[in-house]
Amino acid sequence: MLNKLLLCCACLLAFATGASAHALWVETSPSGKKGQAQEVRVYWGEYADKDISPLDKWFSDTKAYTLFVVTPDNKKIPLASTPGKDHYKAYFTPESDGVYTVVMQHSVKDVYHGSRLDYHASAQVTVGKGAAAANANSNAISVEAPARAKYGVNQQISLKSVLSGKPTSGEVEVIAPNGWIRKLWADSTGIVNFTPLWPGRYMVEVARTDKTPGSHQGKNFDAIWRCATYCIEVK
Repeated sequence: MLNKLLLCCACLLAFATGASAHALWVETSPSGKKGQAQEVRVYWGEYADKDISPLDKWFSDTKAYTLFVVTPDNKKIPLASTPGKDHYKAYFTPESDGVYTVVMQHSVKDVYHGSRLDYHASAQVTVGKGAAAANANSNAISVEAPARAKYGVNQQISLKSVLSGKPTSGEVEVIAPNGWIRKLWADSTGIVNFTPLWPGRYMVEVARTDKTPGSHQGKNFDAIWRCATYCIEVK
């Protein structure tokens, strides 16, 4: 009986620690300057565990992602990535004031445990004054906060999650710089609020599963798992 209890506890622990799956995310400074190159970095790993995978350990063809930036006047500019130590990096140079939206997307070639894996990530860069272009993030799933050059500790942040162009309710996961995880629930408008307790980079993640079967790269799947990430700098 004791052995069964220990085994049950071990299984629950494994489930809890494995809840945050690997993801792709984008990091860049939330503020930029006209005429100055802005660096964008793409990582793969488990953010909560500070587990950043080296490039040769990225799953399947994950590194074949698409990366582009949407300018304030809604122009879409592809970004070419070059390998770094544990990430890929790209650059763009803002030419006007406003909000620039960096967008990454990728459907993994290999079907994983019966699911097609769709990864999405975004970041926003504020240059001078101005707003983001309408519908700048065209990803199938996204989660973002209003673009700001700076967020502060103990200042509430509003997040909005979108699926297929419409607000989506459901779980939103916020991962603090120290690995602390908080699971929140977005309402029917896709909105959820949280208040950062520590300075540093937070990652927000939303995942949804569509149980519609299909075929991808010649392989059948039972569901599509979509994940979106977004990083927030808190001073």
